[in-house]
Amino acid sequence: MLQIPALEKLVHELSKLPGIGPKTAQRLAYYILKNKEHYPERLKEGLERVQAEVHECPRCFNFTDSDLCRYCTDSQRKDDLLCIVEEPSDIDRIESSRAFQGRYHVLHGALSPLEGVGPEQLKLKELVTRIDTSEVKEVILALDSDLEGDTTVLYISRLLQGRGVRMSRIAQGIPIGSDIDYVDDRTMGRALQNRVEI
Repeated sequence: MLQIPALEKLVHELSKLPGIGPKTAQRLAYYILKNKEHYPERLKEGLERVQAEVHECPRCFNFTDSDLCRYCTDSQRKDDLLCIVEEPSDIDRIESSRAFQGRYHVLHGALSPLEGVGPEQLKLKELVTRIDTSEVKEVILALDSDLEGDTTVLYISRLLQGRGVRMSRIAQGIPIGSDIDYVDDRTMGRALQNRVEI
């Protein structure tokens, strides 16, 4: 127990960030405190700018500081190819591969009834409207390979059925450069299901 209410509050708020446990939150809080001459003000300025300037793109729901995000305004991208992702950060991972040249649609989560996330909390209604009013011919589902991702993929495939779009899901299985000895059973099962002919 820290016994300093202001420091406890900071640790508590930092521990709410994804991937930050109590110990890491405490280390971050002490770093901020140790560098309190300049760092807290710069952090505050960064948070205020993000809050004031960054918003969702009205077309794909990625984050942007412009009217439309850079992927929606890029005239070199294919309008008939749409990649659906759970979070805006997923776009960065896909873009780093340089293998995709279509458009994006961000759901802002995945279906998770236990956490109170239903179809109404996701950008699914907007997805259907987009499919119905655009020239999209193929939808690629780039969602996580977990229960929530699988449930969302199934829901979207039923939602878009009969709308004249081809649907696919990104391949799942053994990562490049990994050793089969260290692959879990679920990943091995997916790799066998998604095998390709050579």
